Amino acid sequence: MSVALVRATALLVACFVPALAEEAAAAAAAAAPAADVAATAAPAFNTGDTAWVLMSAVLVLFMTIPGLSLFYAGLVRTKNVLTVLTQCFAITCLVTILWTLYGYSLAFDTTGQVAGQFSWNSIIGTLDKALLLNVTPSSAAPMASTIPEPVFFFFQLTFAIITPALLVGAFAERMKFSAVLWISALWLTFVYIPVCHMAWGGPASLGALFGLQDLAGGTVVEVNSGIAGLVCAILVGRRIGWPRQAMVPHNAAMCITGAAMLWVGWFGFNAGSAGAANELAARAAYTTQIAAATAGFTWLIIEWLKVGKPGAVGIATGAVAGLVAITPACGYVGPIGALVIGAAAGACSFYVVTHLKRRFGFDDSLDVFGVHGIGGMVGLIGTGIFATATLGGVGYPEGQTMGGQVLVQFGAMVLTIIISGIGTAIILKVVDLTIGLRATETDEVNGLDYALHGENAYNP
Repeated sequence: MSVALVRATALLVACFVPALAEEAAAAAAAAAPAADVAATAAPAFNTGDTAWVLMSAVLVLFMTIPGLSLFYAGLVRTKNVLTVLTQCFAITCLVTILWTLYGYSLAFDTTGQVAGQFSWNSIIGTLDKALLLNVTPSSAAPMASTIPEPVFFFFQLTFAIITPALLVGAFAERMKFSAVLWISALWLTFVYIPVCHMAWGGPASLGALFGLQDLAGGTVVEVNSGIAGLVCAILVGRRIGWPRQAMVPHNAAMCITGAAMLWVGWFGFNAGSAGAANELAARAAYTTQIAAATAGFTWLIIEWLKVGKPGAVGIATGAVAGLVAITPACGYVGPIGALVIGAAAGACSFYVVTHLKRRFGFDDSLDVFGVHGIGGMVGLIGTGIFATATLGGVGYPEGQTMGGQVLVQFGAMVLTIIISGIGTAIILKVVDLTIGLRATETDEVNGLDYALHGENAYNP
């Protein structure tokens, strides 16, 4: 009986195993192309690039809190220190929420874009990535294919945070806290995000279509915030007592400490915008250092010659102007360009801050326009000039000339000025008509720290 069972089992195996083997082979053959497709589609992330951009994001966040916060806080009067610190901190929280809800999607979604073809998505993105619903750990970044998209989201979030925070310096010491929050939210939505998408939002964005050279935000961050700051200074009005009353920085040490933090963080801002740990990042880093040092030293020498003493706040402000100016150019120019752009930024910003502001009577409290607006303009035009290979730059897009590139840079600058100027003016008017912009005269005279927050930076 056992022999019969063995023979029956052998017969079944002989009948069915070949069929099973053939079926398994067919399934494997069908799966192989799918596996090949999956392997082809999966992005090849680079751990070094990913680590560098993650670290750069942290450096850029460091620029806002604590860098910009301390820089601004040192420049205001004692009674308004806590107000400035709180505004920068609150904007960091608010923008993080809005960028997650819809900001990143509208700024960087490329749905429907075809390289080289203009479409509605060349101007603004869609909501396909709202709340990061279609952003996965395996999706590649829109502007850096070797890093995961969540890393790119975080990196660009830090840019979105610092840009509206810069506006605080234009209306410091006189705006209601609620108005600051509303202006920040509306400005991020209707000004920053469209300009960001047009400059960087994919292969069919306006910047890509016209060959704009702006590695780290001469348009998106600097000119954008600088023009908005000028509009804020004009429409919000002067501080009570300005310019008759001296309104000197309450703590120069705090100011220069914040500026030093900005300088360190700016390497994440510029070199991190390369999207990889490569030669472009190295070029962005050393040109950033050269331009900042040159601008700071230029401001120092000019101030020394004019007033007889080299000022601490002056050299710090000059260095920031150099950092601003090199931002669009850092990946395209060489040492010669960085030196000239830095010197020009230091000199031009000095003139606007110390002369032009008082001549035209706009109370840009902490010189957002004089530093970021003017520095950004110098940098954008300087990029078009000094990107040429004959001066150590990387050269222009194929078929482009220096004159043509300068025209592209100028056009992007003008478009940013129009969008930022008109958009900011409308937002300020809406907020003023609804909840009002300014603190009461009593609160402004006594100081906003205790009036708005119930606390003081310095207790007796």
